[in-house]
Amino acid sequence: MRKAAYFTRTRDPQTLIVRQVMEDAVFTVSPQAKGSVIADLLAGRNFGSVPVVEEDRTLVGLVSEFDLLRVMDEGKDLGQLTATDIMTRDVVTVTEEMPVKEVIHLLQERHLLRVPVLKGKVLVGVVARRDIVFGYVRATANYWP
Repeated sequence: MRKAAYFTRTRDPQTLIVRQVMEDAVFTVSPQAKGSVIADLLAGRNFGSVPVVEEDRTLVGLVSEFDLLRVMDEGKDLGQLTATDIMTRDVVTVTEEMPVKEVIHLLQERHLLRVPVLKGKVLVGVVARRDIVFGYVRATANYWP
């Protein structure tokens, strides 16, 4: 849940940090998850990507729709591949304390829709462009119905 959902008075949007706008209830998969299960999750939940984490929630990668399309185009069977076989390992991440303004620049420069949020190496959330827009709207609203 986004903390911005609970903003009750006007705030300066320039002071927002990632922790205030990120989504902390994040679907994840294990490195052993089958590609077909991941594809079903992304399609069924309308997600563009899913973080791959170890049992202790250490982020090890990310499987995106693009990653799935790549292996499908290569003629590989998603039912035979695991997240480890498919995932992007070099994932762009942010921290909870990062100013939202910096995240906006990162998303624009890298043409990203969302990025995982880490505390050390542990996944604590995801922040998407729409989370930032929502946080801005809530921060500047005098009243929220």
